[in-house]
Amino acid sequence: MRPKRIGLLGFDQVAALHLVGPADAFAAAALDDGYGGRIRCYDVHVVGVTSDRFRSECGLGFEAGSTLSHTPAFDTVIIPGGAGIRNPAVTDKIAAWLLKRIDWRRIGAVCSGIYGLAPTGLLNGRFATTHARFAADVARRFPQVRLDHTRTLIKDDAYYTSSGLCAGLNLSLAIIREDYGPNVAGSVERELSLQLTSEAAGGEERQPDQSENHPIDRFADLVGWILRNLHADLSMEVLARRACMCPNHFGKVFKSILGEAPGEFVAKLRLNEARRRLACRNRAIRTVAASVGFADPAAFQRAFKRRFGIQPASVAHDSESKTALLLEEEE
Repeated sequence: MRPKRIGLLGFDQVAALHLVGPADAFAAAALDDGYGGRIRCYDVHVVGVTSDRFRSECGLGFEAGSTLSHTPAFDTVIIPGGAGIRNPAVTDKIAAWLLKRIDWRRIGAVCSGIYGLAPTGLLNGRFATTHARFAADVARRFPQVRLDHTRTLIKDDAYYTSSGLCAGLNLSLAIIREDYGPNVAGSVERELSLQLTSEAAGGEERQPDQSENHPIDRFADLVGWILRNLHADLSMEVLARRACMCPNHFGKVFKSILGEAPGEFVAKLRLNEARRRLACRNRAIRTVAASVGFADPAAFQRAFKRRFGIQPASVAHDSESKTALLLEEEE
């Protein structure tokens, strides 16, 4: 599973908590691999708006991994707040960059970070929130935004806005919940000793026109369950039933979340685990193949070669076991 890539924008006079809070929340999000390990859910990248070095409002120094002129593709971009976001040199750069790239899956603005998002026009006609101190000014500058500063978190389509002391954390936890379900978001909350707002926790207060729970919630722990059951039947029908969804809808949602069709995703997990087992244990190829769900050793070897470019015997953990596996292949 490829971790989802998060881009956090940084600039002089950024609110440090708006930057560090989300970074810590996304870094804490992980899935259980079924063997006591953790699978990271996100890769976090800090992007400098004007340069790769900047200071927060409280004087903390940061060094970004890239600048707006050289960035990878992001699944989500988050714009922190802070005094610096109201600098036209900063907001103009952010707005131009956002509009230049049309491949964003999701954009979040933390508190006064709305000053970087609203100029793009992407919030026109949408509901949004910000800190009460800036509400009148935002409403005057961007009258087409349907502002409600009494809300701590609003999601309208692909756009998140938040306000309050824990605005960045609440926004991040809501995104984690959307991507991986309430269990993963809850584990982050417990690890960081946080208290979710009703919106971030998926409570009754929702953004306008949201009439049902997001289907992504049903994917909580599904990947961990797959990893623990690689030997079993992991067909589309079985996985869809596990997620309490019809197969056709399940396949579309699965791909939108994890980036691959269920069959491709499961095959990669099976082959990756097979390679790990072959490298760590002196086990016959047919035994390893069966343990990860391949009933036909020949089909397993063909799939292994297609994925890794080598035969399974080539990854044996020592020469003795490699010889034994090669002899088995010759049989």
